[in-house]
Amino acid sequence: MLSPAAAEGSADFRAASDLIFMMPPVESGSLNTRRWTLVAVCVTTFMLLLDITIVNVALPSIQRRLSADLTGLQWVVDAYALALAALILTAGALADRFGRRLLFMFGVVVFTSASLLCGLAWNITALDVARGLQGIGGAALFATALALIGHEYRGADRFSAIAVWGATVGAAVASGPLVGGILTDALGWRWVFFVNVPVGAFALLVARTRMTESRDVGSVRTDLAGLVTFTTALFLIVFGLLRGNAEGWASGLILSVLVAGAALLVLFVVVEARQERPMLDLSLFRRPAFVGVSVATFAIGAGMFALFPYLSIYLQDILGASPLGAGLRFLPLTAFVFVVPIASRGIVERVHPWVLASLGLLLVAIALLLMHGLTTGSRWTALLPGFVVGGIGIGLANPILAAAALRTVDPARSGMASGINNTFRLSGVSIGVAALGAVLEDRVSASLASTAHVHSRTLAAAVSSAGTRAVGGRPGLAHSAVIAFVSGLNAVLLVGCAIVFAGAVAAGVLMRGTATGPAAAADPSPAVAEESRGT
Repeated sequence: MLSPAAAEGSADFRAASDLIFMMPPVESGSLNTRRWTLVAVCVTTFMLLLDITIVNVALPSIQRRLSADLTGLQWVVDAYALALAALILTAGALADRFGRRLLFMFGVVVFTSASLLCGLAWNITALDVARGLQGIGGAALFATALALIGHEYRGADRFSAIAVWGATVGAAVASGPLVGGILTDALGWRWVFFVNVPVGAFALLVARTRMTESRDVGSVRTDLAGLVTFTTALFLIVFGLLRGNAEGWASGLILSVLVAGAALLVLFVVVEARQERPMLDLSLFRRPAFVGVSVATFAIGAGMFALFPYLSIYLQDILGASPLGAGLRFLPLTAFVFVVPIASRGIVERVHPWVLASLGLLLVAIALLLMHGLTTGSRWTALLPGFVVGGIGIGLANPILAAAALRTVDPARSGMASGINNTFRLSGVSIGVAALGAVLEDRVSASLASTAHVHSRTLAAAVSSAGTRAVGGRPGLAHSAVIAFVSGLNAVLLVGCAIVFAGAVAAGVLMRGTATGPAAAADPSPAVAEESRGT
């Protein structure tokens, strides 16, 4: 329970926040409120995910304009994904305590402001820092997305709302490469960030005027110890993976950073086990279905979504496509990500979630195998079968995993559930980008040494980030650079396949206890709710 002083302070904070954001009273549960809440959540989710996929197509242009090396280019993706992953759990806890609409609005303001700073960046370091700030705002938005839907919708209506949200995820993935290509070609790479400003302004207006506030009355404090240990651990692990090739994997710096990161993760678990109301409820991991959802969510982020930057570099810097051309070539994959969640709703209501989740990830793993085997003479159509199968797989798995994550806890702690699900997803992306990039650079370096007799980590990193442009002044190395990059991309496709396949197995084995159809998104059973309250 809150002490009188703490309760008074918390009430004063909320009153001040309501005054700052000018929040008018609106009726919770009304049809109008529910619809506008879903609109605001879907618009911001679209914006957040668009900012991952839209940037992938712009990366080669950013590399050219800002003269970025591979690490700097990886941080454009990882600074954003890392901040998201590291802060979502804390953001979910803050949302449960102080108000989900309040934190949602805070996230909109920070994300939109940081997007403006990204567009104004004068070098790669400034862009990376601004992307980290974007991630802070994005964490608040991601953490509240499913919680706001869960507060307004119940029963089968909740499943329908989550299906719409899942289709929005697909739409963002589907349109990101194309929108990124159009903006980069027509206006320049900076506009992939400037486009967020009007979208954020609209979302803020809807939140101020149409959304209701909700919070967990039992939330009494912020888990600062958990925040510090988890954020630092994730940063050290990603940093070690990003710098491993450059510094040497056996170097004292890399070994110490990776060991320290692993140790802090263990400390984070110890800290959470001792908390009365932790931001990561460890008791959830005693439920096999929850473990299966978490592993599958991490796997699809690390094995598939983390590949997008490298596929974009391949299309533009190896095959010579323009940013718009690269975006168009992604459409066979991304269109299915959008269409499948809508087309499969009737099937979802009759099939156990573990079946569709496992099948979806298995299709993604098969897709990566279909893309493997590229040669120096391959055209983009060699990726086409994998793009189609992968799009179908992602479209099947995404909404099922999101609904299953929300099902695991009492609605009062839905901010935590949403945060955990997105933490695993975005941790997968950030760690996956770093790990796959390390594999790519290592294979490129080995290939250059064997075909061109060039032993240079610097050149290998340059080829990994810029393809044949890295050897523009040395035409004799152009063919060797193509051979090296294709070899590296084939390697990361196999690694990604193994990761996603492991997620498919985890979903198939562990998610069998998950409820089927709309029940997966409905109110928890009394037993589940009581168990959640007791943790």
